[in-house]
Amino acid sequence: MTPTLHYQLAPCALGQLLLAASPRGIAWLALGDQPQALCAELLAAYPDAALCSDGSLHNALTAIQQYLQAPGHPPALPLDLTGTPYQQRVWSALQEIPCGRTESYSQLAARLGSHPRAVARACASNRVALLVPCHRVLAADGGLAGYRWGLARKAALLASEADGCTME
Repeated sequence: MTPTLHYQLAPCALGQLLLAASPRGIAWLALGDQPQALCAELLAAYPDAALCSDGSLHNALTAIQQYLQAPGHPPALPLDLTGTPYQQRVWSALQEIPCGRTESYSQLAARLGSHPRAVARACASNRVALLVPCHRVLAADGGLAGYRWGLARKAALLASEADGCTME
């Protein structure tokens, strides 16, 4: 059976945003500069999927755009995260890092009883930007390192969160 993914493109503060969802939830949230490139990435990631752009993700897209403007608590959207059990553990741990805070790859690896490079690979495999906040993971020296959607976007997200999140 061919999976169906509904998708929608929209401009956002970080360039272009492409959101795609299966019947189970958000499966893809990517950031980029060119809509065509984002669509090509989606098609490459889901070559067997039937892609449908019909506006059905309008509410989810609006919630994500609002979250980008006023970070804090991410929108409560169902996720359809496909990955290995290890990747799932890392992605779950990423969602536990509060807005406005960061961890190093080493800290996250220690928390998971793993290795920083394995954590970095799992972060690089994340298909759901923002909602699985891999941008909150930094190099051991506190510097920016590896972000699938570009270091400038990572820096902008962290700056926005530093200014807009309430520390709990």
